[in-house]
Amino acid sequence: MKWRIHAMTDKPQVGESQQAVIEAFLDALWMERGLSDNTLVAYRTDLQGLGRCLAQRGSTLLDATREELLSYLAQRVNNGARARSTARLVSSLRRFYQYQVREGRLQADPSARIETPKLGRGLPKALTEHDVEALLNAPAVATPLGLRDRAMLEVLYACGLRVSELVGLPVSQVNLRQGVVRVLGKGAKERLVPMGEVAVEWIESYLAHSRAELIKGQQSDALFVTQRGAGMTRQAFWQLVKRYARQADIKVDFSPHTLRHSFATHLLNHGADLRALQMLLGHSNLSTTQLYTQVARERLKSVHAAHHPRG
Repeated sequence: MKWRIHAMTDKPQVGESQQAVIEAFLDALWMERGLSDNTLVAYRTDLQGLGRCLAQRGSTLLDATREELLSYLAQRVNNGARARSTARLVSSLRRFYQYQVREGRLQADPSARIETPKLGRGLPKALTEHDVEALLNAPAVATPLGLRDRAMLEVLYACGLRVSELVGLPVSQVNLRQGVVRVLGKGAKERLVPMGEVAVEWIESYLAHSRAELIKGQQSDALFVTQRGAGMTRQAFWQLVKRYARQADIKVDFSPHTLRHSFATHLLNHGADLRALQMLLGHSNLSTTQLYTQVARERLKSVHAAHHPRG
């Protein structure tokens, strides 16, 4: 319940009464759906942004009209907000106002007839296997931090984890003897993911030569720790990955999900079953996993065009 801890320690971003309305909604959402910390934080950010804008106009979240919501969305679009960000905001508003109507605080939902921007479903970006090798070899493993980073990258690619799953991984969830990791994914759903011999070897090396030196006698449940002996944040790890990508001279666009996409694409290219891939990635719906088949098809087409005499 980390998101709730942050809510209690952070200063309210809107008036106290509006903040209380937001937190009551998030409490109910967490109880009903068991959403991830990151999703709940995103809802809070969206609602606080709207709340600040409404406060400047002398209104509140519970007094907002459809016209005020449309005006706020238009303002964000004019300021350069992307369609995906706007779609997420509309989704946040709908869920918030539907909850208020259900609880009897509002008679009508002001977001009911606001359309969500249509999104094209782009193909996930993936690295080539050569680029992945270059990235994995980038950390200087002679140092404790470099050894930790190499182990993290190996596990991320070997298991196809989300970055939040990797940095939140406790020691107790890793079984080196069996070569599996127990992952707590979205919606608090658990899954078992095999690591492979190479990733196991790098974790063993990290535990033997690096973790104790980094943690300096402190107690921590986190598998991967910083020099302060605490677990790493998603943002800190992402900065590390970007640095190693520059060192490896990787030219393609990079995101925190790139290695996860590469994991899925490479497995499909080597003949993995789609259902098995769905289980490994922790996708609730097969349709999400099927997106990777498009990546594999695009790769096959490019290979055919480059190497077939009639391509």
